[in-house]
Amino acid sequence: MTDSKRKDVVIIGGGPAGLNAALVLGRARKKVLLCDGGTRRNLMAEQLHGFVTRDGTPPMEFRRIAREQLQPYGGVEVRDVAISSVERIASGFRVVLAGGDVVECRRVLLTTGLVDELPDLPGYRELWGRSIFACPYCHGWEVRDRAFGVLATSAMLLDFSLFLTGWSRDVVAFTQGSLEVPAEQRQRLERAGVRLEPRRIRRLVPHGDHLEAVELEDGTRLSREVLFAHPHQRQTELVQRLGLALDEQGFVRINEHMETSTPGIHAAGDLTTRLQSAIVAASAGFQAAAMLNHALNLENASAGFPSEG
Repeated sequence: MTDSKRKDVVIIGGGPAGLNAALVLGRARKKVLLCDGGTRRNLMAEQLHGFVTRDGTPPMEFRRIAREQLQPYGGVEVRDVAISSVERIASGFRVVLAGGDVVECRRVLLTTGLVDELPDLPGYRELWGRSIFACPYCHGWEVRDRAFGVLATSAMLLDFSLFLTGWSRDVVAFTQGSLEVPAEQRQRLERAGVRLEPRRIRRLVPHGDHLEAVELEDGTRLSREVLFAHPHQRQTELVQRLGLALDEQGFVRINEHMETSTPGIHAAGDLTTRLQSAIVAASAGFQAAAMLNHALNLENASAGFPSEG
């Protein structure tokens, strides 16, 4: 295999975690392949927020800037390609790219994010990322003081409804007829001014590409401008095929070195945590890259051939 197809690290996933990891490893003189394939999770988001110096930047512009800043580091290669398989070999891992190309590497870093499984509710998919959000830190300022709705189908999401009153005092919690609300919790919601709506939602009514109302099962329409929801999330098919250990919430388990249950495969970003935002993922990418680089440098020193890049 040619040197161009031997890497220190293959990073799978080109969001903030993968991009920042590639930057750190490139500056550490490592040979890196960053593979970015598949549908981007924040494809529908208009801007990212809470990221100092990048607040309000469109996600695609963020990626363009990040890739541009990787260019001075000759050891970093970026390819828009998905991964077909990852197999262990004596020297590390054999990574097969979609299309058949094969790359060998010493370590793998997964920054694949997660897959949001959007509910089969008319209007939901079209409004996701426009008027339907998961994170108020990412979008709350832009929609402050508007009419909020929350898909509150669990006790945790009812508490989330209380939390959202920091951005708007006009909050309706839609329990979809599937949640018994204890008296104590009901009183807390009432004191905060959060209204409970037990009737099921028939559909979400848009005005253009933004939410206008929530239509209930009996035809009643409640005027709402914003809906907060936490759709079910799952790991990507590649992560599932790797058979990595997951925690009780379905996130990839990592140790203090950000290594998964498979030695040599590390993970960073949304696939490992419920705390999901661009800046948190970028920070995790930095940490994972530092851990990887430390291990690789010690291996190189012990073997008597320092890394070059």
